[in-house]
Amino acid sequence: MRKSPARLMILIYFIVITAGIISCEKMGESELNQEIMPFVKGVYGNPGTLLEAGYRFDDLGMNAIFVRSISLNESLYETARLQNVQVFVEFPTLLGRNYVENHPEAWPIDETGEKSPPADWFMGVCPTDPGFWDYREKQLRDILDKYDVDGIFLDYVHWHAQFETPDPILPETCFCERCTSLFSEDTGVQVLGAGIPEKADWILVNANSEWRGWRSRVLNKWVSGMKEIVREMRPDALLGIFYCSWYPDDHDGALFKTLGIDVEAFIEMADVLSPMLFHKMKERRPSWVGEYTGWLGDLISASHENQPLVWPIVQAHDNPGIVTPDEFRQVMLKGIQAPSTGIMMFSDRSLLDNPEKIEVMMELYLEKPED
Repeated sequence: MRKSPARLMILIYFIVITAGIISCEKMGESELNQEIMPFVKGVYGNPGTLLEAGYRFDDLGMNAIFVRSISLNESLYETARLQNVQVFVEFPTLLGRNYVENHPEAWPIDETGEKSPPADWFMGVCPTDPGFWDYREKQLRDILDKYDVDGIFLDYVHWHAQFETPDPILPETCFCERCTSLFSEDTGVQVLGAGIPEKADWILVNANSEWRGWRSRVLNKWVSGMKEIVREMRPDALLGIFYCSWYPDDHDGALFKTLGIDVEAFIEMADVLSPMLFHKMKERRPSWVGEYTGWLGDLISASHENQPLVWPIVQAHDNPGIVTPDEFRQVMLKGIQAPSTGIMMFSDRSLLDNPEKIEVMMELYLEKPED
């Protein structure tokens, strides 16, 4: 039977729509977000200080704030919404300060069997402590229950160490009885030794590769667990990760070996990756910001089904040394180049300390189109 023109058009329309649905199903969720989201222009820290100083987010060219969870409040949230600004919340995933002091069972243990001391200002936690997981889960659920945020950005997703410095502090942790027992149970490796120092020595000598892989998987479980909570409570919210922007070979492979970070695993789990491109802290040239984001973009596009967005965070903060307004402009210009589809700077305080940096940010943000 010959089809009428109307029926033929309906058939063609059905085929096109079906193909589009299939195409969208094949396209990763983050890739869809990238197609529809405007270029994100934000500030990290406690952006409410900018409001207190008399500024408006929209007048500064901002369309997003990245606020520490401890600084989030109803007034800041409502003001951001009124000014058509997205609200992303930093979540201090494995920051153990103020927790481990009252919960010694969560203190990371080094290879000598002693509590690993604070790494400069940072104090981590043993990621396998179930009490700490419950503590963070409740905090995350409380935020998501109270605020309809646009995303949660996991911070401090690493084992106890300090990388925000030219000379990183890289202790070996955690060798508590719980960690070594779980390592043995999860991998099938029978750990030998009478006490923590002997067990730690045995692991590092005889099962070093298995140990490093297990530690990374522990971190990945934190990310996937946090993501499940976000998806459950706020299905439209993005899951971002702030992470140490070392290349895999930097510091003798410490990104994976000590921090436990597998960037390719993060790529598969995250909606947004925000490498912490603090050039001054790492004694890098401003051009490194563009070099690293280019490297990350190539890594993402090479072979990964998931295609997370790339929103770097760059340094305006004057410690260590001084980041001049011109230097700040350079890292911002590098940070907004493709593959980046968003950028933020650290932090609000550094802007207020030097109004010239506000002028730099405002000029770039107001000139940068949102699509």
